[in-house]
Amino acid sequence: MSKSYKIAVIPGDGTGPEVVAEGIKTLEAVSEKRGLDFQFTRFEIGGEHYKKTGEILSDETLEAFAGYDAMYLGAIGHPDVKPGVLEKGILLKLRFHYDQYINLRPIKLYEGVETPLKDKGPADIDFVVVRENTEGLYAGAGGILKKGTPDEVAVQESINTRKGVERCIRFAFEYCRKRNKEKKLTLCGKTNVLTYAFDLWERTFYEVAEEYPDITTDYAHVDAICMWMVKNPDWFDVIVTDNMFGDIITDLAAMIQGGMGIAAGGNINPEGISMFEPIGGSAPKYTGKGIINPVAAISSAQLMLETLGETEAAALIEGGVIKVLRDDIQNVAAGRMGMSTGEVGDRVADYIRQNG
Repeated sequence: MSKSYKIAVIPGDGTGPEVVAEGIKTLEAVSEKRGLDFQFTRFEIGGEHYKKTGEILSDETLEAFAGYDAMYLGAIGHPDVKPGVLEKGILLKLRFHYDQYINLRPIKLYEGVETPLKDKGPADIDFVVVRENTEGLYAGAGGILKKGTPDEVAVQESINTRKGVERCIRFAFEYCRKRNKEKKLTLCGKTNVLTYAFDLWERTFYEVAEEYPDITTDYAHVDAICMWMVKNPDWFDVIVTDNMFGDIITDLAAMIQGGMGIAAGGNINPEGISMFEPIGGSAPKYTGKGIINPVAAISSAQLMLETLGETEAAALIEGGVIKVLRDDIQNVAAGRMGMSTGEVGDRVADYIRQNG
């Protein structure tokens, strides 16, 4: 009897529907070869829905996601909608409502993909960033006084709870152990300036570390992390950090793995429903042209399967991605791949069918 998963699909804006279609194509190929049953339900929320209805995300739709095993998101962001409206109203609302307290970002340079780092290759760039996803500066605490006057004051507070920090750190230790590579976990912070928040992070980190004697630990300031990520990315295995620093360093990390077009991510609730998405955004200028790279969306589907415990099926998708990036795509940039968006998905799906 096949194992069944209900997947809530949010195609979203811009090129989101195009790349999600290719991710679903590869999942369907996996279904054929591995005996998995994926039941996809589309939720048409995003910029176009907001423009037509004035509604961002209804309570009814928000609660409907609870009946699914995972969420698969294409992209959020519309050129006709003010920045922040959709991001806060959909992305952050989903993350907070479903307590997706981990943002998981694998950083891996595949063969055939160029990195801007001189003399670095796939053996040097293979690490993971675990970012706390529901606290910090993004919790929304603060406000503005006397707006629009010379005396205006804006306050944005970083919220760090022992519970939130510890569960993120514990996830990172467990993930590092499961990953079983260098078995090294690095805490990224700023203890010399942000003395209150990162005192909590550092104390918690080393207290939890006592329970993981098989994991080597170290600490680096966020600015040093940025420097060493460029100079010696091979130093890192797993990095754990807060919401803001994680947001920043993962974009830098995406560039050294070849760009946003192949960067995948997951918003994880280990005890509940998680959401998976490509990192590159909606890329509206490429909408409908069939030239956007779908690899990030396909790799997000891979990450979804890994999180659901379907590691063999996930490995099949990664095998297809490796093959296509190494042998088929001329360049990972949109419009320079030497093939269409759909053809890339076809090649990955073909690999799965031939090797599953």
